[in-house]
Amino acid sequence: MAQDTNNKAADQDERGYVQEFLTFTLGPEEYAIDILKVQEIRGYEQPTTIANAPAFIKGVINLRGIIVPIVDMRIKFGVGEADYTPFTVVIILSISGRVVGIVVDGVSDVTSLRQDQIRPAPEFAASVDTRYIKGLGTLAERMLIIVDIENLMISAEMALVDEAATT
Repeated sequence: MAQDTNNKAADQDERGYVQEFLTFTLGPEEYAIDILKVQEIRGYEQPTTIANAPAFIKGVINLRGIIVPIVDMRIKFGVGEADYTPFTVVIILSISGRVVGIVVDGVSDVTSLRQDQIRPAPEFAASVDTRYIKGLGTLAERMLIIVDIENLMISAEMALVDEAATT
């Protein structure tokens, strides 16, 4: 048995570093984010709306005394109409010292990917924004769109994190 464990460790070293991702769905697509950014997963509850906020910012919730902005990823990524079902969840993230929630259709699982399973994001015309796509993960028959969630959430277009907090 000890020999088997040593072989697995050697095999893992040969194939490269393993990173864990939380996978979730938006419509028919499956996305992945760094598990280390995830604080918790909650059922969807209607947030308190904020006047003049962009459409993808659904509002805020009170999470144990912390006011948390809620971003609907389906609206942000333009993946059809946002439909809130019993499977809709909010992933609470800890990003650059701030707590932010993202609404997704459902959480799939935690997946480990080696570097050789992650391909660079494809190049598209200027009309397709791939700034926040780290790459595409391949896992058997599944294709995961790996989102650079930290850079997305701290971007100026999101207006969620003060500029001073990111420097």
